[in-house]
Amino acid sequence: MAFDIDMIKKVYETIVERVDKAREITGKPLTLSEKILYSHLWDGMADKAFVRGKDYVDFAPDRIACQDATAQMALLQFMQAGKTKVAVPTTVHCDHLIQAKVGATSDLQAAMNNSSEVFNFLESVSNKYGIGFWKPGAGIIHQVVLENYAFPGGMMIGTDSHTVNAGGLGMVAIGVGGADAVDVMAGMPWELKFPKLIGVKLTGKISGWAAPKDVILKVAGIVSAKGGTGAIVEYFGPGAVSMSCTGKGTICNMGAEIGATTSTFGYDESMERYLRATDRSDVADAANEVKDYLTGDAEVYANPEQYFDQVIEINLSELGPLLNGPFTPDLSTTVGSEMTARAQEKDWPIQVEWGLIGSCTNSSYEDLSRASSVAQQALDKGLKMKSELGINPGSEQVRYTAERDGILQIFEKLDAKIFTNACGPCIGQWARYSDPKNAPKNSIVHSFNRNFAKRADGNPNTHAFVASPEITAAIAIAGRLDFNPITDKLINENGEEVMLDEPTGWELPPKGFEVKDNGYLAPEEDGSHVQVTVKEDSERLQLLTPFVPLGGSITGAKLLIKAHGKCTTDHISMAGPWLRFRGHLDNIANNTLIGAVNAFNMKTNFVKSQLNGEYDAVPKTQRTYKAAGIKTIVVGDHNYGEGSSREHAAMQPRHLGVAAVIVKSFARIHETNLKKQGMLGLTFANESDYDLIQEDDTFNFLDLNEFAPGKPLTIEAVHADGSKDIIVANHTYNQSQIDWYNEGSALNLIKKENNA
Repeated sequence: MAFDIDMIKKVYETIVERVDKAREITGKPLTLSEKILYSHLWDGMADKAFVRGKDYVDFAPDRIACQDATAQMALLQFMQAGKTKVAVPTTVHCDHLIQAKVGATSDLQAAMNNSSEVFNFLESVSNKYGIGFWKPGAGIIHQVVLENYAFPGGMMIGTDSHTVNAGGLGMVAIGVGGADAVDVMAGMPWELKFPKLIGVKLTGKISGWAAPKDVILKVAGIVSAKGGTGAIVEYFGPGAVSMSCTGKGTICNMGAEIGATTSTFGYDESMERYLRATDRSDVADAANEVKDYLTGDAEVYANPEQYFDQVIEINLSELGPLLNGPFTPDLSTTVGSEMTARAQEKDWPIQVEWGLIGSCTNSSYEDLSRASSVAQQALDKGLKMKSELGINPGSEQVRYTAERDGILQIFEKLDAKIFTNACGPCIGQWARYSDPKNAPKNSIVHSFNRNFAKRADGNPNTHAFVASPEITAAIAIAGRLDFNPITDKLINENGEEVMLDEPTGWELPPKGFEVKDNGYLAPEEDGSHVQVTVKEDSERLQLLTPFVPLGGSITGAKLLIKAHGKCTTDHISMAGPWLRFRGHLDNIANNTLIGAVNAFNMKTNFVKSQLNGEYDAVPKTQRTYKAAGIKTIVVGDHNYGEGSSREHAAMQPRHLGVAAVIVKSFARIHETNLKKQGMLGLTFANESDYDLIQEDDTFNFLDLNEFAPGKPLTIEAVHADGSKDIIVANHTYNQSQIDWYNEGSALNLIKKENNA
């Protein structure tokens, strides 16, 4: 039986009436995305048609999911909200704080030893406030959510950008910062700009070496890393219906890499099969009662150009395997001759040192079974693995079932390392090098979602390429980036030429799923007696102090850094070894913007202080400004804050005294996170004004006292020689968000309203 079945049935009881009303109000057929959005309005029934990409709308999500790295700050904030229990079903999943090094058993024990304080904190807070808790080793949050919580037609938010994975089961599931999650935990509405809609029509059927992963790799190559910003991507067509539920999850998962708000598929038989296989026949039965309301209207899919803002069509029968990267997930290259030519042109290392299979994107039973069919061929055909191989199962249920069915043993016979059911290398939790900064140039291939520089192993010289599990396994066997399993032969240990056959596998385990201990701890019904303690001298956890409002007048602000090029949340607040400080704002602030490239010297973590003219680390320089009572600003390029949903990338600069971030364009989640923390997130009205910013600039906000929706702000940039430039900065703040700014943060406003 499913978790929270009464809540799910309640959604289905109201969806028919709400969708019918939305059709009446809008006067048109509806996409699946619109059906879910309109059926989750905070005010209930729709009374107006919302303008995509313009109207801010209050929603009522059905549930929340948090992973251990982001849950720390989210729960520290929730503890300040004055509530005794979360208002909607919420879960915490311990998957980020487990480093991959030796293997599952020893790595898990090391994590328990090193992070017991954090795990105990999360468990006790969860128990106190009615939150479901998934222990370390239980699995990767998004795979666990797909197996246990996702349901067609639902809306959920999660404190991780890959929350979107649940779209594989027909949800609108959206990654948010912890402050957004706190709003919903506290019983408040969740605000989102009504998304635009991108329709992807899938025709044909995947076959051969192609996989669902190649669909999103193809889409990323078409749309780019920011092309989906502000939009929901909705997949439909016969190719979508022919795909497995976990394959759909893979596609939705990597939608985060094109900046999409989320991605989703309509309810179909593959979702029903998955629900029943994961012991949720009650959800499948309830969904079948309203199945026409859990997919887009037929008229929409017949004439998509009339109902979507953009339509992309992909014939899956013509799709071949792809490799995306390095250093960005949207650089798409066809396996084989195109990769050979591009690698030679770009001087990418041809030898592949590691193949990594897993992460929240590709760690299902289906993924492991198909990759193992390739690995089995290496054993059968006398091929020796040329690269090292690592496996991260997605959940204890997947791991236990795969072990029962002999899948993991195939990898072990090839000396693969079976890591813990956790994120591991995908989020930088990989002890590959003792000194990653000085590690050699090399290539790796993985089935993860992101491949930014230093993402997996901390080595800026690692060229990481994203591929399907099947292709990752094949390339690991060959040990070469330019290997094409469709056409290329390999020499086995007997000197014979052999070829790999097309991969095979199971959509679902033939004997059904099985698990002895899934790692779940239910909270007490009444947790009022549970004590949550945080030691004052803790290095890992720190109770929060409310932010002070920045006010209606900012003058004399100094430039902290002008970031050149890509500046992701990894650049602003790195993961890897810094994950240990995710619950301690002051300690983790010591990594603030250390990965950003200074546009004036093209170095990282090396900026000029206007107080003494000396160059030093970004956090150290910023702390001297803070000590002197001087506010600062950060200037950035396009898609600033791309990547993870981590709100630390907003909280850290705020904590250190940064007042405003002015960029050419923002990634959606990061812009919201800045607003939530009471900062100014602004964009240049004229992008070329980015070039006007000089290293010794001082900034005066001339009309901040008139801060209002739709009204640009005027900023005076005073240069070292006394000359000035006037910069017009746009913003997307509505009145509620301006109220956050005026109160110092959204959390401050929640506390004020709760205490009223």
